[in-house]
Amino acid sequence: MEILAFGVQADEKPLLEQAFAGHYDVRCLDVFLNEDTAPIAAGYETVSTSVNADLGARVLEILAAGGTRMVAQRSTGFNNIDLDVAERLGMTVARVSYYSPYSVAEFAWALAMAVNRRIVRASTRTRDFDFRLDGLMGRDMYGRTAGVLGTGKIGEAFARIAHGFGMRLLGWDIAENPTCMELGMRYVPKEQLLAESDLVSLHVPLMPETRHLIDADALKAMRDDAILVNSSRGGLIDTAALVTELRAGRFTGVGLDVYEAEAGLFFLDKSMEAIEDDTLARLVTFPNVLVTSHQAYYTVDAVGQIVDATVQNVLDYKEGRRSENVLVPRS
Repeated sequence: MEILAFGVQADEKPLLEQAFAGHYDVRCLDVFLNEDTAPIAAGYETVSTSVNADLGARVLEILAAGGTRMVAQRSTGFNNIDLDVAERLGMTVARVSYYSPYSVAEFAWALAMAVNRRIVRASTRTRDFDFRLDGLMGRDMYGRTAGVLGTGKIGEAFARIAHGFGMRLLGWDIAENPTCMELGMRYVPKEQLLAESDLVSLHVPLMPETRHLIDADALKAMRDDAILVNSSRGGLIDTAALVTELRAGRFTGVGLDVYEAEAGLFFLDKSMEAIEDDTLARLVTFPNVLVTSHQAYYTVDAVGQIVDATVQNVLDYKEGRRSENVLVPRS
């Protein structure tokens, strides 16, 4: 059996091929799965997809008509998959329920420190041999308050780093994490966390209940000089509302590794095209905003774990086994 893998990055390809070696052949494509590319999968029983794949009803129907029976997504998130349709079509769907939380937590901190200490602006200046310090003043993190929205594995790793900085910890989640509490974290209502935090970092999954968790009201509740970081899912923030607050001169810095309309943009080279997304185009013009292209997970450690889990998901499917990674079981 040959596996067809969509949306494979150049750095990811050798890891994926090595992981599948000795089990199945894998054909890696750099194009993302959508309605236009889905016909390529005709004849492939198993396809592997990335987080930005379109696995809505129409795409799943095209895959099923072409003989695809198993989708192995190489990510933790699965909000891009219509699970009800997949079940109706008799397709098995699996994801990667766990990979290194440190990859995302460390990158979230890289964003926080970059906007706090104006690293991008400083680097751009020194390339032009401009060594002035005007406008580059940051703040110590020691003694300030970090608010962590979502205290699962990644949120916990983020909190550990914040604790190392000597920060006061506030948390918000549906369940309290004992390890975070041992670090001194105090769980409070979301509104209180936003009002008291110097740094707010998002680490919750995107679901209907969490969409625009940070909306206009939440943004207004934050301190004018706060730092906001999102390395989870773009849909957690109402980006139009964020632009409105930024235009008003609020926030010390905003670090975004995700964007709610990133599909069709992130992971692609759009440098020679006109960007039709006015909200994103405006967002990247603010000097206190840093946008990266969904790369927080992108370490050799995390990607290695992702591809290993993907291979195991395919093997489990072929052997009729079911693991915690299965979202829609084999019918």
